[in-house]
Amino acid sequence: MSVPQQDSGARPQDAPAPDPAAQDRAVPAVVRRLTSPAALAMADLAAVFEDLQTVLRCCERLVTELDAGRPEPDDLALEAYWTTALLSYTRCFTPGPRGTGLTEDDVTATELPGDVVGWHQMLMQLRERVADPGVNPRESFSVGASQDASGHAEGIAVASTRQPSVDAVSVRQTGAVAYALSRIVDERLTAQQGVVFTAVAAMARPALDKLALLHLTVPE
Repeated sequence: MSVPQQDSGARPQDAPAPDPAAQDRAVPAVVRRLTSPAALAMADLAAVFEDLQTVLRCCERLVTELDAGRPEPDDLALEAYWTTALLSYTRCFTPGPRGTGLTEDDVTATELPGDVVGWHQMLMQLRERVADPGVNPRESFSVGASQDASGHAEGIAVASTRQPSVDAVSVRQTGAVAYALSRIVDERLTAQQGVVFTAVAAMARPALDKLALLHLTVPE
């Protein structure tokens, strides 16, 4: 498996410049907060999608770090990105109160080659290790007694065994799964948005005006 190339968001050189007036028209004058079950389910799906995007960003950073050509990659950066990727990935499979979390059936539905469900299960197990407050995920320690030439105790030695660091193949496989799952979630988001809008469009203006305002910050 390999991490599919993502759209960087760059605009082609021959593409027309954005129309500022059109951008202004795209900003809604008023946004009302929706708390219906359908709207809350859509918010849950949006959170899952964002977590999968975080996994992809972490995998991209990890590939860059591992392919940088340095004899020794930055262990701290590797752990930070990999831990964030694992936590974000496994959080997508939390059922949640509205049942919008992903399942192993969704992993199978990606139709990726190889034992994709087995890889998913391994990621879930790795998450338990990195999130365990009582286990050091980097290395394990042992204490021993050193002996002199006559066999008598001479001192105390502390030894450690470092856990293997993440490798590029594991990162790319994880990124491929996250990318395929994000496409599934994106389709569900689009469908759920239609459900929510259909309900809102049927609301009378007075009922809509009673809803609490949702204050937005539009990025420049």
